[in-house]
Amino acid sequence: MERFPEKISCAVFAAALMPGPDLSFTAASEEYVRQMNSFMDSQYIFDNGPNNPPTSILLGPDCMSIQMYQLSPTEDLTLAMLLLRPHPLFSPEATQEKVWVTKERFGSVPRVYIICDQDNIVKESLQRWNIEKNPPNEVKVVSGSDHMLMFSKPQEMCSCLLEVAKSYF
Repeated sequence: MERFPEKISCAVFAAALMPGPDLSFTAASEEYVRQMNSFMDSQYIFDNGPNNPPTSILLGPDCMSIQMYQLSPTEDLTLAMLLLRPHPLFSPEATQEKVWVTKERFGSVPRVYIICDQDNIVKESLQRWNIEKNPPNEVKVVSGSDHMLMFSKPQEMCSCLLEVAKSYF
């Protein structure tokens, strides 16, 4: 959105952090850490040695089934666990200078936020905090959706995306 705003009709955020010109990635990440539960049986990976901060996380099966896929079909959870890879972690020091957006570019792209009201990873309170701190053009709520919106409520997600496409394209 920052690099190519003229090529983007609308950005859609679903149960995600939504930094912007008035809400830094660092501030959004810090609020996420403040509000999140533990990652349960997940494992942190320390590529830079045990005396340094972790560099990635490998989500555990309990974390995935209880916090991410709790309303999704079991087939999707099983496939996700088979395809699981470590997820990189970004330290505030590493991203502070690299992740920035401007009102003139990023801020010129319309944004729609889809709230997943049963998300246990990016909780609804954090989603609403994001919306309050960085108001999008439109907010939609998909009731009964977990973090994996495309699996827990695929029809509703497609309906939302079709509405967005009709409105912004």
